[in-house]
Amino acid sequence: MTQARKALAFKALHKSGAPIVLYNIWDAGGAKALAEAGAKAVATGSFSVAAAQGYGDGEKIPLELVLTLVKRITETTDLPVSVDFEGAYASDPATITANTRALIQAGAIGLNLEDQVVGSTNIYPNEKQAKRITAVRAAAEAEDIPLFINARTDLFLKSDPSEHGTHLPEAIKRAQAYAAAGADGFFAPALTDLALLKKLCEASPLPVNAMIRGTLTSIADATSAGASRISYGPGPYTSAMADLTQRFKALS
Repeated sequence: MTQARKALAFKALHKSGAPIVLYNIWDAGGAKALAEAGAKAVATGSFSVAAAQGYGDGEKIPLELVLTLVKRITETTDLPVSVDFEGAYASDPATITANTRALIQAGAIGLNLEDQVVGSTNIYPNEKQAKRITAVRAAAEAEDIPLFINARTDLFLKSDPSEHGTHLPEAIKRAQAYAAAGADGFFAPALTDLALLKKLCEASPLPVNAMIRGTLTSIADATSAGASRISYGPGPYTSAMADLTQRFKALS
């Protein structure tokens, strides 16, 4: 299957009521294992990819190494591969476009783009983040690939759950702006309240990605709320490392 066809197939998997479930991986071996287990697509987690190479999260792992790892993953599996690209390793649109083109050339058919300013506690203004999304779409058009842009908002991740209800109107506003800028999906990590998640799914013009964490532990619950995509973020990596540690400690 060509890269473009993989991108289209991946987009078609985002369905409210029958969401695509992505158990985030960090290397080619994990992608191969999930493909053999019957996964329909694979997605990386930025924390996991960085930690597996000894780096911290937040674009501390060099971009060139990320691209090398993505190329190994896409060469190892025929499944669609979406990459957690954090902030695209840039703030200005021109560099975002260049970096995204390099990611596509490494074989990716989708990416997450977050609206937090990497390395700070700030979130990009709505209008600026929309321009950043447009820059990603420009890269996809230049490479002639219908790249799936999963636009992530950090509004909920950076606030206490007790405040999530007050952030919902802004999240909906961002979903609308990101859709107009060319995004294909809307990712709201840390939004775990099912009632609020349902409201977001109903109001968003884009399919919503929910992440299993905290009190949101069930695929069935996220599905019932209307999520079209369910991912696990760093959970698989932290579980794998905990298992590795426990097995070592149990050696005699």
